[in-house]
Amino acid sequence: MNDSTPPAYPGSNDSSWLRSLGAQLAFTQDASGLYRGFYWSNAENYGLNPQEIVGTFVGEHFKPLSITPYLERVERVLTSRIPERFSYPFRYGDQYFLFELAISPIFPPQGEPSEVLVIGRLLPNALLWGPDERSLNPQAIASNHLDLHQKFLSSIVSSIRRTLPPGSELYQKLLGEMARKIRRTLDLNTIWNETVNGLGLALGVSRCLICPYQPGNPKVRVVAEFITPPLPPLKGRDLYLVEHPDLNQVLLTQTAVIVGPSEAIASEPESMLVVATSYQDRPNGLICLDRPGILPDPQLDANADESAQLMLLRPWSMAEIELVQELAEQVGTAIAHATLYQELEEARQKAEEISRIKSQFLANTSHELRTPLNGIIGFLKLIVDDMAEDEEEKQEFIKEAYRSAVHLLNLINDVLDIAKIEAGKMELDLVPVKLDELLTGIENHARAHGKQKNLSFQVYKPRTEDEIILYGNYQRLLQVLFNLVGNAIKFTHEGGITITAEISEYPVFFQDQEFPGMVSIAVADTGIGVSLDQQDKLFQSFSQVDGERTRQYGGTGLGLAISQRLIEAMGGEVNFYSMGEGLGSTVTFTVLLYQKPVMIFTPNSESLDLLL
Repeated sequence: MNDSTPPAYPGSNDSSWLRSLGAQLAFTQDASGLYRGFYWSNAENYGLNPQEIVGTFVGEHFKPLSITPYLERVERVLTSRIPERFSYPFRYGDQYFLFELAISPIFPPQGEPSEVLVIGRLLPNALLWGPDERSLNPQAIASNHLDLHQKFLSSIVSSIRRTLPPGSELYQKLLGEMARKIRRTLDLNTIWNETVNGLGLALGVSRCLICPYQPGNPKVRVVAEFITPPLPPLKGRDLYLVEHPDLNQVLLTQTAVIVGPSEAIASEPESMLVVATSYQDRPNGLICLDRPGILPDPQLDANADESAQLMLLRPWSMAEIELVQELAEQVGTAIAHATLYQELEEARQKAEEISRIKSQFLANTSHELRTPLNGIIGFLKLIVDDMAEDEEEKQEFIKEAYRSAVHLLNLINDVLDIAKIEAGKMELDLVPVKLDELLTGIENHARAHGKQKNLSFQVYKPRTEDEIILYGNYQRLLQVLFNLVGNAIKFTHEGGITITAEISEYPVFFQDQEFPGMVSIAVADTGIGVSLDQQDKLFQSFSQVDGERTRQYGGTGLGLAISQRLIEAMGGEVNFYSMGEGLGSTVTFTVLLYQKPVMIFTPNSESLDLLL
């Protein structure tokens, strides 16, 4: 075929058409690395026969120095259909060359592209090692090897710095598609995974991490990760900013930082690019991208196995850093919008749950209010209609009406109390309170009610020489005890109720005042108990553990919630214990100790004094 003959179609085994392209180097190959056609204008100068190359695979004669990354580029060009331009070293025999290449997909008349056209030129002074070295002695060869590696590194780095990042058009397309996916979702996990996977694939890194950041938080957590074997995974790991000042610097300045091997997050030598994601100039996350940092071994035998050949650290170019920063801005906005949406969704669900609970509470409470009110009206109606047979029955009607009125008042007080507490308008006057007065007051009330159900009732307190003085509000402390003891009696059918007081001496500070300790008061019963999975509802306002149980036993379900708020307002805390249904319950609360009493110590269990 002469120059006037039309070239064969791309992809044929006839290489003559490649000469007409006017390039120094031109060849075609498929994704497996099979040369379909080959032309190099300087082939004869280096003892290369193009006919030997056609029909062979890369790695057999004329081959890239590192075959796998090169074939990955070929595959990427065929998949994306976007040409790539980059510099890459090749080897023929014992000679090394550095080419500037452009790889383009070859589009057949029908079907998908399966071959690429590679056009290149030999970079100036890029013959790194020639055949003349074979005439040197071993010492000269070893020295020449070191020169080779130094020259090779210098040529690679200078070539990369002179050009745009490899596959920049491909990067733009992949990152643009990733940005569109991120903008279309409000799911944080999707945003995180799309970010690390997209960047990891587009930039060809060994690892890509993303870590959300909350202002003021001393650490960030790796929530998503792109990783290539055999690197160890870091997902779920906490990174403390004090241990990684480079990460803190990026958050403070919102400027990209390249971290060297000694400062890297992982243990492997690497070059890490760290970029902050932000929204309205406020950082909300970090993106970390690693590149392997394995430098060539100067003593490496040039004839060593391919897997032992040197790997090069490609520095981060300004174009790549700008691309990552541009994407980080979009990721930061997406994270902010998704976080806000998530918070709004959680608030909506919480509001719906509160609305449902309050509706159920109002339904139960209205029933509870009607019950004593109907009792009051019913007994008064009997008296007004003169239905009592004698004066004794009339007095009994009046007493029942009175008890119903007191019960109604207590229900209304509970509702008013919780309303005040929820509105933050509950004010308490705290003064010294005698523990004996509290225990005596609750005992007189509880013994009478306990006897109606044949329940035992016992009260224990520490033996002291003087009074045990608490610091709190007498009426509210008595209200708490009434609530707890009332619940214990209501939910106990056999056995009894025990109240125990214990003193713990240690400095306690409350409202700018120091107290000598706390008094813990426990109300224990042998009643129906509460299942372990329901106990978290006990202290929630307007929440009841079991609606059916509430209808059976009555009440508003506010007793424990009110008791907890009142005790906390007086500097103490309330806790509930139950091993499960049918195993009884114990509620404890603590109160400030106003002054330290003189204790009476005995060598046996009689140190607890039973109050009769």
